[in-house]
Parts: sequence; C-alpha cells; structure tokens
Amino acid sequence: MRTLSPAFAAHLASGATTLCSCWKLVRRDGAVLGFTDHDRDITFDGVTYEATAGFTATDIMSSVGLSVDNLDVSSAFTSDRLDELHLASGLYDDATVEIWRVNWQDPSQRLLERKGSIGEVRRSGAHFSAEIRGLAHYLNQPKGRLYQFTCDADLGDARCTVALASFTATATITGVVGEKRLTVSGLDAFDAEWFTRGTATFLTGALAGFKSEIRRHTKATTAVRIELWQLPPSPPSPGDTLSLVAGCDKTFATCRAKFANGVNFRGFPHIPGNSYVTSVARQGDANDGSLLR
Repeated sequence: MRTLSPAFAAHLASGATTLCSCWKLVRRDGAVLGFTDHDRDITFDGVTYEATAGFTATDIMSSVGLSVDNLDVSSAFTSDRLDELHLASGLYDDATVEIWRVNWQDPSQRLLERKGSIGEVRRSGAHFSAEIRGLAHYLNQPKGRLYQFTCDADLGDARCTVALASFTATATITGVVGEKRLTVSGLDAFDAEWFTRGTATFLTGALAGFKSEIRRHTKATTAVRIELWQLPPSPPSPGDTLSLVAGCDKTFATCRAKFANGVNFRGFPHIPGNSYVTSVARQGDANDGSLLR
C-alpha cells in the first residue's frame, strides 16, 4: 500500500495538478542517470532528471499474482548521457529502474510508482525502445546450482579461479570482412578455435570499450579471423587493437586440458544421463553369462 504525504494528497485532490514522470536508471557500472517527460530539468535526492524530448512510455501493465508487470519506454539518443556504444556494450542490461510521479512545481511531493529492471532493448538507427520489467521477473530465473554435465562458473571468476592474464592476448585488426568478421594479426601462436566462445574488448579506436563474445576463431594459411557474436554500434577500422580472452566450452575435458583447472570444475561430468536411466538389462551371451546393457 502506498502512502502519500498530506501535501501531495492535497495536490492530487485539488483537481488541477502539475505532474510529470521521472525515470531513474542505475547502470551495471554504478552510473546513475535521470530523465523526465517534463520540459525542464528536475532535481531531487541528489539526482538531476534531464528533460529529454521524445522520451515517452506506454501504460504500466499491472496484474494480480506473480505475473511480471511491464511497460515500454522509447526515445532517441538526444541526451549526451545516452550513448549508443554503452547500450550496445551491455551497460544497460538489467539496469535498475525507478519510476516516479512528481509534482514538478514542488519535487518533494512525489510517489514511487514502480521499480524494476531493463529487459529487452530494441534499436533502430538513433531511436530505441526498452522494456522495463517488474521485480517479479526475478522469480522466473533459476537460483542456486543445477546438476548438469557442463560447468556453471564463468571463466576467471572466484569459483573458477583461472588467471585470465595467462589466457589473454592482444590483436590488431588488419581488415574488416563484413560487420562482425575481422582479420587480425598477433595471434599466430594460437591454434584455431582457441578464442572461440571467448570475449573480445576493443582497446582503441571509435569502439574503445565495446565488448562482445567471440563466435568463432579461424586460422588459415594467409589470415587469422575473429567473428563476433554482437554487431558493433559502428564499423571497426583497420589498426584498432583488441584484447582477446580464450574461450571455454565449459566441458570437463576442456577445463582439464586447456586450462589445467579440473580440480575447480563446477559441473557434474559423471552423473548418469537419460540414456542410462532408460536402459534395460538384457541377458548376455550364454557362453560367458555376462549381462549387456
């Protein structure tokens, strides 16, 4: 149940209100951004909510029970603080969002309407649309560990313990083949597929800071190529440098052979699978009396 301050309740009951909506975003890197649909900036709780033209939102969908409430927010990259590169590199993924209803004449009169996180983001040129999900969506996500063949740790994290510095290399782009396929130098010492499923981070150029998973690492007689999973927000350029981290397919064989880290493997490679559970014992050869599965 929401409780309104007496002054805000009186303002709402007056019949002539001066209300606007304010959105507060807290990104994954801790940066705090504020935006409002009012025509002037509004400040409260130490956050300035920037008046951004074209920043609109759909109606909030609310329901009884544990279903996820959501709405869509759409705008264009008209603010200096809304950077397309930051959006493409994932800094806004699962960012915390607070939606406030504010009396713009007296921002001390306000109400927190919703709190959630950013879900799917769709982009088209300079315009974007972001889905804001209610907190109930976290109840749909798996919690705790799962019994599975593959490892559930991330390469280099506290549970994995692999020192990433030993499996990191620097490459220089020598050519661009399509928007996501790059010809690079500096990786001749590594076998093909060594960086497949790894990560690539741009160190220089217009894409400095952009990070993407590596879809494939191939090695031919004349060239070494890296293919990215994610489309960069702008075309890469020859001469740009990348920091590449080796890939891990999260199998026990790779963990032991490639990273010498089998003792810290966080999967269950020896649990019986469905074929074992559904197998039936049959009488074996009469000569030796053995049982065959």
